Amino acid sequence: MIGNGNYERLFGLIGFPLGHSFSQNFFNQKFESEKINARYVNFEIKTIDRVPEMLAAHQNLAGFNVTIPYKEQIFKYLDAIDPEAKAIGAVNVVKVFRQPDGSRSLKGYNSDCVGFGDSIKPMLKPVVHAKALILGTGGASKAVEFALRKLGLDTLKVSRTAKKGVITYGDVTPTLLDEYKVIVNTTPLGMYPHVDECPDIPYEALGEDHICYDLLYNPDVTLFMRRAAAHGATVKNGLEMLLLQAFVSWNIWKK
Repeated sequence: MIGNGNYERLFGLIGFPLGHSFSQNFFNQKFESEKINARYVNFEIKTIDRVPEMLAAHQNLAGFNVTIPYKEQIFKYLDAIDPEAKAIGAVNVVKVFRQPDGSRSLKGYNSDCVGFGDSIKPMLKPVVHAKALILGTGGASKAVEFALRKLGLDTLKVSRTAKKGVITYGDVTPTLLDEYKVIVNTTPLGMYPHVDECPDIPYEALGEDHICYDLLYNPDVTLFMRRAAAHGATVKNGLEMLLLQAFVSWNIWKK
């Protein structure tokens, strides 16, 4: 049970599971070092239907982040949505507004798009990195797709099951990888404690022109990254994206 304490403002993270998240430590260290009268907690809820209960129990909740698997499910509880988040189709930041009559309203934003885009942009080379494969079709993949397209890349999503505009892992051939030199893993495959898992792609077809970016950051080096690096690809985890999107989240909340 998480008490409200004597904090001016409460922030947090909803998702399930949350054992992989570093956001709680990041924000609480920030609040302590900058002497901000606030606290950040994890709300590990097994179903999105627990959101009203969470809100009712924490009257000083001023905002919260949203992670797997609720970045799309949270929409039904929002009173307003930022235009970019609406275009992306996923929300990972919610600001709680207190109305004059004492009621509260929720507005959704997306900071993943900025965090990912700013993180991968310095790695991209003109012409070489013109197309990207996005592994996964969840809420995070939508922000990644939006960011990559803003950066001028063509994108193609990969899923375990075929859908309109989405290919399967069986369709990812060496010939395809010769064309798509950016590969982004947005799935939870390889996340602690399941560190021996990775997306099923032909890693032997990768080379030094490939960028393999994993949104995961626990462990620091995932099996996806290790296998890609073994064939010369440039690899990166999602820690910088996490930090960048956290900065955006705070800028939204403190307005």
